[in-house]
Amino acid sequence: MIRHSFILLDGIGEKRERRLWKEGILTWDDFFQCKEILDIDRERKKIYDEFLHKALEALIKRNCYFFKKNLKRREHWRLFEEFLKEAVCIDIETNGLTHEKGGYVTLVGIYSIDGYQVLVRGENLTEENLQQIFDKYKYLITFYGSIFDIPFLKKEFPKLKIEHIPHFDLFFAGKRTGIQGGLKKLEAMFLIERSDFLRGLNGYDAVKLWRAYQKGSIDSLEVLIAYNRADTENLFQLARIFYEILRAQAGIDKFIDNGTLNTA
Repeated sequence: MIRHSFILLDGIGEKRERRLWKEGILTWDDFFQCKEILDIDRERKKIYDEFLHKALEALIKRNCYFFKKNLKRREHWRLFEEFLKEAVCIDIETNGLTHEKGGYVTLVGIYSIDGYQVLVRGENLTEENLQQIFDKYKYLITFYGSIFDIPFLKKEFPKLKIEHIPHFDLFFAGKRTGIQGGLKKLEAMFLIERSDFLRGLNGYDAVKLWRAYQKGSIDSLEVLIAYNRADTENLFQLARIFYEILRAQAGIDKFIDNGTLNTA
């Protein structure tokens, strides 16, 4: 979708982007090949061409920061397909308190095409290990993470550098599509399954499981990790669903279907 996107350009919003698509300007290559486009004068066209060439170079070099800097946060969903293999889903669990009242992260779940891994407090949850995770991947997927997970991590690990990664927050993607609710509600809506023994568990149960683990229950930690794993892995499925919905709302496929182009 990002290669169909022109809202990166200064002065181009969603309406003008659709006008470009309607004129048959469906990709950056189409834009380069046209000398005259809508009411864009020559000087502005030259500036736009130069910027889109930089965007293309950034894609080739896998420079995610270029898009974090130049693409509005609400539009980071457009990068999903392009950075799919370099995406990471993050979900944290805490002890149930705010950071100001003694709250802390109990574990961090990480899921990508490489599989699931977990960082547990007192074992391998360190700022260094977290930074290695964020340095490895180029696209972040969370649910309400821009409000909860990432700020919480930053307070506990103030030197953590996450700002370079585009962020697809599925909570706000849902609001934009008109589909609202918590993660468990959305899983049920879209028939995303989790193991029977995890159904019904919620964030408060995660807090109680951690407390039980602190009192010596290894089984409680295993259930907590399984709960977190389901949350984290299911983000990937939900991201795919919201990406397709947002793409449909943008309307690009209608113009592609009317022509000969058929790319992601």
